[in-house]
Formats: sequence, C-alpha cells, structure tokens
Amino acid sequence: MERQKVCLVSLGCPKNLVDAEVMLGHLPEDRFEIIVDESEADIIIVNTCSFIKEAKEESVETILEVADYKTNGHCRLLAVCGCLPQRYREELAEDLPEVDLFMGTGDAPRIVELLDAVEAGAQALQAVGEPEFLYDHTTPRVTSSPFYSTYVKIAEGCANLCSYCVIPQVRGTLRSRSIASVVDEVRTLAAAGVKEINLIAQDITAYGSDRDDGARIEDLLRELVKIEGLAWLRLLYAYPDGISDELLDLMASEEKICNYLDIPLQHIDDAVLAMMNRRVDEAGIRSLLDRIRRRIPDVTLRTSFIVGFPGETEGQFSRLHEFVKEGHFERVGVFRYSREEGTSAAELEEQVPERTKRTRYHKLMKAQNRISFRKNRDLVGRTEPVLVEGYSEETDLLLRGRSIRQAPDVDGQVYITAGQADVGEIVMLRITDSSDYDLIGEIVEPSSLPSAAQV
Repeated sequence: MERQKVCLVSLGCPKNLVDAEVMLGHLPEDRFEIIVDESEADIIIVNTCSFIKEAKEESVETILEVADYKTNGHCRLLAVCGCLPQRYREELAEDLPEVDLFMGTGDAPRIVELLDAVEAGAQALQAVGEPEFLYDHTTPRVTSSPFYSTYVKIAEGCANLCSYCVIPQVRGTLRSRSIASVVDEVRTLAAAGVKEINLIAQDITAYGSDRDDGARIEDLLRELVKIEGLAWLRLLYAYPDGISDELLDLMASEEKICNYLDIPLQHIDDAVLAMMNRRVDEAGIRSLLDRIRRRIPDVTLRTSFIVGFPGETEGQFSRLHEFVKEGHFERVGVFRYSREEGTSAAELEEQVPERTKRTRYHKLMKAQNRISFRKNRDLVGRTEPVLVEGYSEETDLLLRGRSIRQAPDVDGQVYITAGQADVGEIVMLRITDSSDYDLIGEIVEPSSLPSAAQV
C-alpha cells in the first residue's frame, strides 16, 4: 500500500509546536509519510492558535489558504486541530465547510482513528474532546526542531485564571508531568545530540503544585543538570510570584541553567493588575526584580505587557511607559488587549478603542527599542558562548547563531563575521558590534565546556 503524504502546519507558540510533533508521532511510518510541501500532500493538518484576535485571524487565513490545495493540489483531506476548534467547535463546521475533520487540543492520540473515520465516509467530522491529554516520555513524538535544540513541555493547562486569558478554556487546568518522565525524555534527547532544552509550560513555576508527590521546578532542575551531553537548560514563562530564592540560587550556581528568565508581568499599575486578576502588585514586581538582579547580576530578563486593557487610563499607561523606560528588561514583548469571549475581562466596561491601543503599543515598543540597543551596546567587547545555527538568510558568507542570552524564535540572533564552526556547535564569540536586537562577533575558539556558566 502506498503511504499517504501528510503535511502539518503548526501556528502559535512552542507549546503548540510540541502538540504538533506529538500528533505526527502517532502516525505510523508504514502508512504515512511526513512532508513539508502542502502542494504535494494527500492530507493537510493545520494546528491552530486562538489566544488573541490576531492569532485567530491567522489561523482562519491559513486554513483557507491550504484549502485551495483540495482544488489545485493533491489534498483530499483537510484537518484542523488545536485551540481554535477547542474554543469554537460548533461554529467552525458551519463557517469552514472546506474542512473534513476538527480536533481539539487533547486529541492527538486519536489522530489515526479519526483520519480513518473520515476516509470511511464521515462528513465534516467534529471530534473535539475534553482537554485532558498530557504527553509523557513514552509518547511518540517527531521532533521538528533543529537537532541541537528543542522544547520540552513539563506541564499542560493553567490554574492562574487571569481575567483576559482563554488558556484554561482551551487547555484545561494545570496538569504536571512527573519528574521521572521529564528526566527520561531529556536524557533521550541529549543522547541524540540535543544541546539546548527549553522547558515550557503556561507557568513553569507552578510545576508540580497539582501533584501529590511534592514535585517542584527546583527538584526537576536538580535532576536535569545531571544529564550528560546537555549544555543549556532554558526556563520559559515563569509567573512572578512563583520565582523563589531557591530557584534563583540554583540558576546562579548550576552551569547548565541559562541565566535567562521569561516573566510575563502584563502591567505595573496596581489597579490594572487587580482587574487582570494578577497576584503580584507593583511593589512585589519591583522586589522580585531586585532579588533576581542581586542573585544573578548578569541575568537576561524578558517580559510581556498588555496595553489597552479595559479601563486603562492615560495615567495608568504612563506609569507602564515610565516603568519600561527604567530599563529593567533586555527583551519586551507588547500585546494589544484582545477582547476574548468567555473571559471576565470581556464583560468589563470602558473597552479601550483600537486606535488608542495601537498608539500605546508603538510608544511602548519605541521606548524598549532604545533600551535594547543600549543593553546590546554594553555587550560589545565581551566574550560569550554562542550556539551556531547555520548560515545567514542574507548570505552564505556569514554564520549565524544565538547567544546564551537569546531564546529561540522570539529573540535576536548573532551574526558571525570571522571563524568557522559546525552547526550545533557552541563556540566562544567576542562581540564586536550590535543593533537593536542582534549581535555581531568573531569566533575566539570552540567552547571546551559548552555550558551556561561561560557568560
């Protein structure tokens, strides 16, 4: 029997990417061939995001684009999975007749069963289940990340209940994997040549709080740093009130843990934070930043803010603007508030006009651009470990990579103007120049100890 060609298009965050890889892992090799060209695929799967308005729009646009291959390509079955069907399971079947199969965020293990049901004649099968699935080290997974770096999801869902957020609706409440399961997966990845593991969850600091075995993020990290071959461990998405002194001291003392934290703060004004149902106020945020910088002076901090939250006044935005200008963060992401049905914030009065949101967005980003440029200039002359990722997209005369200060996909890059190295190698690089987000440097020597301690 000829294998069916499957192309999966994954949108949204790294957590979605892991879901897509797990879904591909459930496709038997003797029946399915995974390809990247939609025009040649028999089956196209779109893994969607619905976190904010722009993500929903991108998801729908992508679905409509690939649906064209049912007419002008080889595609005979189009499946849509993930967050969008989980939220809009009833509406999508009516609005998108081009789609043959709808699946939710927890339906990856059923992929073959559901594809077979469609092949057997089920029309526009709507098979969205409850978001209860949690993958582990025994779950099949086809890693699509580079061979030297990947994401490992240590928990699913969220119990924080921020007033603007739909995550509990589409992914369920917090469900943490066991320490043994995560360690087994990371050990297998490291043995296969992965040097950088990016630990992800909606809130990594909540890891283990739902379990009865007392597991904590600190305990998990102590086991992970023992794994041979692993060079960098990066922590992504840490809720501010879960960052303990013990965690910070562990980061400072363990060579393999990158001195990098992504801490979504969302705002600085106490009234806005309270309306967002955030548990940390301005005083708590400032105290946290002081604790982090004292314990890890050379840490790289990333955060995100929301502008235009319902009722946000000019004065409250000005407080946020001034806070950003203080220069606490190397990286800042800014989102315009998206009014999401099913959230308590969507029912608030005084919704901010879109034009005001855009103005505030650009003003905040402009302030951070200046800070990012200055902080990058301060790195010129330093020697830092860099993970080589390939050649520049502009020219094959320049290698490119990421420093230990740059997370994949969201931060800038390093352009290497002198020296040679293999892809996946960690080298020591002297920074010679910089821009707002990127660094430029020359290889000094290959790194003999490719760890996070070489900053």
